[in-house]
Amino acid sequence: MSEHALKPSANAVLIGEAMTGGYGNGPDILHDCTIAVEAGEIAVIVGPNGAGKSTAMKAVFGMLNLRKGSVRLNGEDIGALTPQARVRRGMGFVPQTGNIFPSMTVQENLEMGAFIRDDDIRGTMEQVFDLFPILRDKRAQAAGELSGGQRQQVAVGRALMTQPKVLMLDEPTAGVSPIVMDELFDRIIEVARTGIPILMVEQNARQALEIADKGYVMVQGANRYTDTGEALLADPEVRKSFLGG
Repeated sequence: MSEHALKPSANAVLIGEAMTGGYGNGPDILHDCTIAVEAGEIAVIVGPNGAGKSTAMKAVFGMLNLRKGSVRLNGEDIGALTPQARVRRGMGFVPQTGNIFPSMTVQENLEMGAFIRDDDIRGTMEQVFDLFPILRDKRAQAAGELSGGQRQQVAVGRALMTQPKVLMLDEPTAGVSPIVMDELFDRIIEVARTGIPILMVEQNARQALEIADKGYVMVQGANRYTDTGEALLADPEVRKSFLGG
């Protein structure tokens, strides 16, 4: 299997194509890197530490300078847009850290998520509470008092309040227990079932590929393997090099 085993289709909801670039005037971190996600799909980016996984996602979100390549959302080139403008176009992004307002209640955090909307947000909030029932129970509690897994649910819920066309998650299970990781992955699957495509960077490669429709294995800022999650899990080279045998 080569890095070209799975080509993104022309109608991908989100595609960062042939991206080369880095932060500011620094050296290139990404080298001809392509990541894409189709409608209703979970796509995961895995690879060793320092492979450029989070950098690839940040590039798609407009947080670093691309010297080459393009980013398209529903066919529209959004390469010149700021991250804030990309949110208004339909990108939901949950960073790994600093992704909630700890002193605000759960409900206030969700309301903050809807800052770009001027319509009635109550229906969306009910959908978030249906996806994450614990948040309904704790809606009046300060988000900073919640467990790590619950805080992540607040962060994802807040991104969903914008009614995004695509949801991007940067290491959503960082620092949580295996049980909480499984629960978060279950919730992520449920979000995808509502029709929102999900692009996710994840350290827990094996578990992430188990729920992934498509996986990207990155090494040193470039695509090393691209295939279905199932195919990558079954690939002896991928297993030996990246999944511990």
